[in-house]
Amino acid sequence: RLRTINRLQVILQHLKMSNQTDSTAEVLLEKRGGAGIITLNRPKALNALNLPMIKQIYPQLKTWEQDPETFLIIIKGTGGKAFCAGGDIRAITEAGKAGDKLTQEFFQGEYRLNNAIGTCKKPYVALIDGITMGGGVGVSVHGHFRVATEKTLFAMPETAIGLFPDVGGGYFLPRLSGKVGYYLGLTGCRLKGRDVLKAGIATHFVDSEKLPALEKDLIALKSPSKENIADLLNSYHKKCTVDQEKKFVLDEHMEKINSIFSANTMEEIVKKLKQDGSPFAIKQLEAINKMSPTSLKLTLRQLREGASMSLQEVLRMEYRLSQACMKGHDFYEGVRAVLIDKDQSPKWKPPALEEVSDEFVDNCFKPLGNDDLKL
Repeated sequence: RLRTINRLQVILQHLKMSNQTDSTAEVLLEKRGGAGIITLNRPKALNALNLPMIKQIYPQLKTWEQDPETFLIIIKGTGGKAFCAGGDIRAITEAGKAGDKLTQEFFQGEYRLNNAIGTCKKPYVALIDGITMGGGVGVSVHGHFRVATEKTLFAMPETAIGLFPDVGGGYFLPRLSGKVGYYLGLTGCRLKGRDVLKAGIATHFVDSEKLPALEKDLIALKSPSKENIADLLNSYHKKCTVDQEKKFVLDEHMEKINSIFSANTMEEIVKKLKQDGSPFAIKQLEAINKMSPTSLKLTLRQLREGASMSLQEVLRMEYRLSQACMKGHDFYEGVRAVLIDKDQSPKWKPPALEEVSDEFVDNCFKPLGNDDLKL
């Protein structure tokens, strides 16, 4: 009896998965060769992650992780423009205004998925071709391999919408070389192509048009180890000559970035930028002046604390921050100004860094008791 039931479950699982590959589904989950393949399939929305997608990916990832016939997991996006441009911010905004519990469920689901990727025992390969921001970084950066292309556009632009670089940003950003992660997280600076590799966000760099061949070769590997997969990725990486000679875009500014962004407070960072007065510093000042002062303070503390935390501790901290932002003003105002009315002139409350008190920031980091994130 048990064997029949198990066989039935296997058949049902396959049926469920073959249904999943209907091209209208928002996420396609399929098994090809020894590879489990996750395809984010909302090209019109730049493959932004919503809760139903998260709820499908998470259990499938866990199933593949336990399955002796699955040797690696590949995640990619459709449409040619984006791997994944972030989380479904509009849905969260509407839910927050309506007092709907999606504001809890979305972040819980998303952060649990980030953790599942960060702890996945099977090699996890993210093909980050095109726009990769926010939530898209969360479903790629914590995995073993991140393959960027000349089309990759990376950013953590959350401080511009009254949020903070979440999805484990507090874990990976402070671990980038020098203070680059602090710089990227606070200013929302965008990195393109090979710079995503040079910053340490991607592990490999491949021509965009070679990705289908790479995927085919990954699928064809017979019971590969992590080393076999790394060897294959390295062989593609070595053959790619696009922008090979180009210096890292931040190279000439690294000294300034490291000294300015090592300051203990946002006020001090601003002061150092003003004192520096170089064109680079002035540009960063302009960027920072557009951001939510509250977000900037939360982010700086998030990154400083996250530097010595485990991924799980970071995600629990970020969940607390996400709920504080959902109760505040700036997130809704930022989304209005940047995504809805697109007037690009948010009215932050409070409007100045000096007015965001340490006490307020402390409160955002306080444990939520029974409502804390459970991983």
